[in-house]
Amino acid sequence: MSLNIVLVEPEIPQNTGNIARTCALTDTSLHLVRPLGFSVDDKHLKRAGLDYWSLVKIYYYDSLEEVIKKHPNNDFYYATTKSDKNYTEFSYKDGSFFVFGKETKGLPVEIIESNWDSAIKIPMKSNIARSLNLSNSVNIILYEALRQLDFPFSK
Repeated sequence: MSLNIVLVEPEIPQNTGNIARTCALTDTSLHLVRPLGFSVDDKHLKRAGLDYWSLVKIYYYDSLEEVIKKHPNNDFYYATTKSDKNYTEFSYKDGSFFVFGKETKGLPVEIIESNWDSAIKIPMKSNIARSLNLSNSVNIILYEALRQLDFPFSK
């Protein structure tokens, strides 16, 4: 097993490419929920992922519900700026899924509200900007989960 990153309707190919590279180097699976804001053949996507694409376990879905239905026994965490709980307040397990929304809007409010107990945030100064870059946010949360699991990919 490994950890899992879910990107719901990602829009910027460079972000997805950077995340794919991180996934390859940490033995993390990448789950992409359509529609994507780019073609998977996009040169920016490929360039950001460099030559790591063959190392990425990548899966495509038509909805977030499909992801959840295919993995009913796993824990899901929903990244949002709206949560009242920091990502460091949770104990993650092997096989956990971390769900991130599109760059311009994040996850839909109804998803956050219906999963409030597993909504996580990265603390940041408010009223300055909307949020951190998507690939930076994924890395921050993913590396906390990997730290808690004692970096299983490095053994």
